[in-house]
Amino acid sequence: MRDVFWSAPESRALWETLAGPVLEEIGRCDAERLEVERARIAPHLRERVTKPVYSVADRFASWERLVCRMEPGWSGSDDFYPISAYSNDLDSRDSLDEVMNTLSPTARESGLGTLLTDLDARFDAASVPDPDRSLSPWVRPAKDHQRLPGRWRRKPLHIPWDD
Repeated sequence: MRDVFWSAPESRALWETLAGPVLEEIGRCDAERLEVERARIAPHLRERVTKPVYSVADRFASWERLVCRMEPGWSGSDDFYPISAYSNDLDSRDSLDEVMNTLSPTARESGLGTLLTDLDARFDAASVPDPDRSLSPWVRPAKDHQRLPGRWRRKPLHIPWDD
């Protein structure tokens, strides 16, 4: 099984410094997410799923990996990155807002908020406005959002699915 923090060194470094109470809060978020994910699969398979696919750590790491892929100088890798993964990563990022809103101020100030703000700024720097929504035929949110965050109206300068 692949390490959740593969190619996400900033997320890994932060997780290594998080205090026990913060990790407990994250654990509660992950337990809630696990129940959501388990509810979507056949009853005879539910007990086999013991960790959420979209844990808080995974969502931070996924966002970091996307940002890195979009930044100038990224040299690519053997990892295939389809355009559908971009939608998934944007949806995952949206869910981090929900997670951050459920955490205590102590947890938000533990570095999680700073990392998210930094990654968002790097995303903005590695993307441009897309007023024509040129990606919309392929990049759609999983939920029917009335008001999507601005990141949904941006497109990468470096297209990661063309590598």
